[in-house]
Amino acid sequence: MNATDQRVDAHKAIEHGAAAVAAMGDCKRVIRGVTDEPVSSLLLILPLVVHQRDGRVFIENQAGNGLAQWLRHFARMTLGVKLAAGAAPPAGSVAIDTLGLGDRLSVVLLPTAWTPLGHLRAYPSIRRRLRDLIDRHDYLQFALGGAWGDWGAVGALLAAKKERKASVWTDRVESEVMRIEAQRFTGLKRLYRGMNARLARSLERRAISRSTLGLFHGNDTFNSYRGFSPHPFLVHNIHLKPADRIPDERLSAKIAAAREGVLDIVYAGRVHPDKGVTDWIETLRLAADAGVPFRARWFGDGPQLDEARATVDRLGLADRISFPGQLVDRDALLEALRDAHVMLFCHLTPESPRCLIEALVSGTPIVGYGSAYPEDLIAEHGGGVLTAMAPAALARELVRLDGDRAVLAALIGQAAQDGRDMNDEAVFAHRAHLMKQYCSTGAPGR
Repeated sequence: MNATDQRVDAHKAIEHGAAAVAAMGDCKRVIRGVTDEPVSSLLLILPLVVHQRDGRVFIENQAGNGLAQWLRHFARMTLGVKLAAGAAPPAGSVAIDTLGLGDRLSVVLLPTAWTPLGHLRAYPSIRRRLRDLIDRHDYLQFALGGAWGDWGAVGALLAAKKERKASVWTDRVESEVMRIEAQRFTGLKRLYRGMNARLARSLERRAISRSTLGLFHGNDTFNSYRGFSPHPFLVHNIHLKPADRIPDERLSAKIAAAREGVLDIVYAGRVHPDKGVTDWIETLRLAADAGVPFRARWFGDGPQLDEARATVDRLGLADRISFPGQLVDRDALLEALRDAHVMLFCHLTPESPRCLIEALVSGTPIVGYGSAYPEDLIAEHGGGVLTAMAPAALARELVRLDGDRAVLAALIGQAAQDGRDMNDEAVFAHRAHLMKQYCSTGAPGR
């Protein structure tokens, strides 16, 4: 696919359906060789939470890589992020002043303001600050992130009022995630959280519809929001380098070894209800009952970590299922992904977790609950198996793959093909190119 095919007008994509959608944004066919010279400034407002210690600002390591990628395409950038008050930087954080970005990067610390009162108190000063920042930058990108304290949505609406062209970005359907999470509560908490979900739905739609460009990470997000954006595009967010792809020799050895032995199963992400932790464990319990020999590891931290470990102990599966906690060392995590035969996932909300892309780049088939996002990732080569949202259906696939190792070996090769062109340089170049095409002062209006 050439660059012209990828710049299909978004209105045509909506009109002509799935074929045009694929032409618009498939990550595996992103624009290659984009080398826009960095000649202008970018304002980037993220819902990302950072930490401060001894006057230094600490950011999550992969987000730090994202800053460096943006500065390959813009001469100067101002980053607006939320500051976590009083909390120590978590493991895996990096001080921004060690990234080697110098004075090309400025950081603006914003309040979290996750409550109505906190938002209303902060709004007047943040509004003035954002208006000033919008005036001083050539390109504007606002990431959406909820209801109260969603400074990205506030910035997008302010830019629209100033008749500035801007891009909005999101990697999950935040209002729907909030609605689903509200159902886990009762009484006043459920009512309050449901109200916030409805507010977020209204806010994100207004911000998207009034912005020139919509960059939506993953097909679940794209399908949910494309109808509200004048120019919607399906994009991806990846922090793997081209060199992180599984080497051909390692892939060949992995395919050969997959024909026998214990099934190696892995997942990497927050141990959170949205990720389907209970379903994941139940799927493995059913597979164990069916006689599948396996070792399963879930790398990550989160609110359900202790509960998950207790459940595994109660089921008598602690020798086969483990929750080691967060694996901060990215190289070690990549090694675990490359070793695994299956990335097993049970995502329950519409989002676009990077771990599925990381698995494909590592030659590991994705096996889990079907939705638009994983369907798109493996549409070209079929590097995975997707099922209904039911542990029994997912367990049956594990039984099938264990019983037919030739199929499993083929899936590993197909997964590597689906992940072959996925890397940070390509996807950030694609997004920067779209911003410069649609949001420059000389670009066509909304």
